Amino acid sequence: MSLLHVLPGPGRKPAAARDDAAPVLELDDVCIAYDEAGVRLRVVHNVTFRIRAGEVVALVGESGSGKTTTAQAIIGLLADNGRLEQGGIRLNGVDIARWPQRRLDALRGARISLIPQDPTSSLNPVKTIGGQVAEILAIHERMPRRERDARVIALLSRVGLSHPELRVHQYPHELSGGMKQRVLIAIAIALRPALIIADEPTSALDVTVQKRILDLIDELRREFGTAVLLVTHDLALAAERADRLLVFRHGRIQEQGPAAEVLRAPKNPYTRQLFNDAPALSARHRSPPPRQTGSPMAIVAENISKTFALGGKNATPLRAVDQVSFSVAPGTTHSLVGESGSGKTTLARILLGFQRPGAGRAFIDGTDITGLEGEALRRFRQKIQLVYQNPFSSLDPSQRLFNIIEEPLRNFDPLSTSERRRRVEEMADRVALPPALLNRRPRELSGGQRQRVAIARALILRPRILILDEATSALDVTVQAQILALLQELQQQLGLTYLFISHDLAIVRQISHSVSVLYKGRQVDAGPVGRIFSRPGDEYTRELINAIPGRRRDAGAARPYPGAIHEHDR
Repeated sequence: MSLLHVLPGPGRKPAAARDDAAPVLELDDVCIAYDEAGVRLRVVHNVTFRIRAGEVVALVGESGSGKTTTAQAIIGLLADNGRLEQGGIRLNGVDIARWPQRRLDALRGARISLIPQDPTSSLNPVKTIGGQVAEILAIHERMPRRERDARVIALLSRVGLSHPELRVHQYPHELSGGMKQRVLIAIAIALRPALIIADEPTSALDVTVQKRILDLIDELRREFGTAVLLVTHDLALAAERADRLLVFRHGRIQEQGPAAEVLRAPKNPYTRQLFNDAPALSARHRSPPPRQTGSPMAIVAENISKTFALGGKNATPLRAVDQVSFSVAPGTTHSLVGESGSGKTTLARILLGFQRPGAGRAFIDGTDITGLEGEALRRFRQKIQLVYQNPFSSLDPSQRLFNIIEEPLRNFDPLSTSERRRRVEEMADRVALPPALLNRRPRELSGGQRQRVAIARALILRPRILILDEATSALDVTVQAQILALLQELQQQLGLTYLFISHDLAIVRQISHSVSVLYKGRQVDAGPVGRIFSRPGDEYTRELINAIPGRRRDAGAARPYPGAIHEHDR
């Protein structure tokens, strides 16, 4: 039987999800392996599950757990060395597991669609937005160009893009991350597929934009009855958005069941650990430490402003930071939160001495750094160090770990070779890096190990202050929990002061003592972390808090659904 006869075609609304409805997707005893240097390594073991029309099933687990490999096998996009060793993959009852690529091409986009993780790298940079949406229609449907152009505008409007007639002529670099992801969703829903695979569809987005995108997917699922396979390492997000959860580890399903039941009473120890490590699902938060009397504030920002000139004589200058003031007590953690473009990173660069403020002053340990130059500025940077967001790109891939950690000592301290080695080994031990790893290169390490190297490198000069720029956002939830625990331990042992930059308020609540909320360069809220979360002083702060995944889902309660979708993320 032809699959095209058993799947609802474009324009036909699938039946709503029912317990007795035939599954849209069934995986039966699926095993997948990769060929590595002549050796076949099985990475997915005996996976069985099903998804009905209108249902959201989430595959959750750490990187390397097999969830993305499973999703790739469903859509026929395994790597060249990947093999489906056994099992069936049925779409509306038809086994497509071993179909040739040419036959699968007729399904992709029309019957199964993919929303990929990174909206920036998933769109063609030299092709207009309208051209990329029109392409999926041209491949699968014949229609006059005028009708196709009208469908493109309707799709962009449907996913909430403002001024769709303008957007069709724009290129990806002219859109925000949230807008690009909406374009990818427009492509995914263009032919009303039976199944959408959403592979970490919001992990690169701010928390408020993430909420809007997920609300949009949810609304489309309800309207068209589309089944959704959500691939994510975010347990809180999955618990809130999915009907059922499948917990993956080492290529095996550890636990599966209705989301409310798994959340309320997880049976598997690994699932319990995942939930415990998820900041949004954890009740852990920090209390303010006793103030050290007589000691100056570690960081003081005093009415700092920064304006950037944009291209063109008549272009309006960008006010990136607008009269921001706050102070951070020694040995505490202060967080800067807000969406991309709110001024967090610009403010951090000013405090690090990388940029000068247009107005205002910055004090580090009582020293006004805004007037420092030359050698005085270079020496100042020993007091304050930066840990970058992405441990996969912030380390020199050609150097061994020992040399990466040692390099700042060569730049600042005239130490003997033996003393440098002692300091490096001592710091590696402090961040729990085994000595045997110091002779390796970054590519041989996991993400968590790489971030430990980055932290060791930042601490090797014994600074008083660390600025952590989204330092855990690229890590899985369990690795993230390990790094956060390490940072808290180091703070207690060494008396460190942290400025933590993040758009994730769940993490901020867990590790911070105080918070500044930034919006379009202005500080709209500030204070102790307990007050910010219990009595937010600004509507934008409330919006951020309400967007934290997991806050809206009570065990056993129906999932809240959005109303109209609007474009706010320009």
